[in-house]
Amino acid sequence: MRFLRVPLALAMLAAAAAAPRAAQPPAQPPQGGRGGRGGGGRGGVTVMTLTSTAFADGGSIPRKYTQAGDQTSPPLAWGNVPDGVTSFVLIVHDIDAATAPGTDDTLHWMLWNIPAATRSLPEGVPSADQLPDGARQISATGPYYRGPGAAAAGPAHHYVFELFALDATIAVPAVGAQPAQTRAAVVAAMAGHVRGKAVYVGLFKR
Repeated sequence: MRFLRVPLALAMLAAAAAAPRAAQPPAQPPQGGRGGRGGGGRGGVTVMTLTSTAFADGGSIPRKYTQAGDQTSPPLAWGNVPDGVTSFVLIVHDIDAATAPGTDDTLHWMLWNIPAATRSLPEGVPSADQLPDGARQISATGPYYRGPGAAAAGPAHHYVFELFALDATIAVPAVGAQPAQTRAAVVAAMAGHVRGKAVYVGLFKR
């Protein structure tokens, strides 16, 4: 696999998190404590599982879930959740979309304050700043899932789904700021609270 560019600021935050598989892109949010420990050093970051019935890990994302189709969010499920989890954060981003070193890549979906009892997301999560269960969401263009849209020219882009289990909730509203600012605020608020992590990757080009 060719070298995958990750925005500099996010790469620095990633240093203490271990990806579930060495072939996958590095994690991006901050970790607290020493030696890669989250939650203020109270334990290591648990490797969770993340799956989808829509496409295989490392496989092509079907048209239905992309900008070439309906832009329906794919179904996701996760497990091996550590104890003491208060909420989850899901960050979906195109790591090949950074235009220059140190710039942000494209945020396709971010859900935060997903309740601790949740173990899956259904296909087709509706557009809303805040969902009925209290979770908040945003993308680069609005409060909804933004499907992959890499151009036909060039190689397929890597769309990385990163799920984080936290021992806290995130006091960041879904409205009132630009998406980039909201993303940065959520990532910063995660520092020291990550207890578990999972990664899933899909490929797409038109």
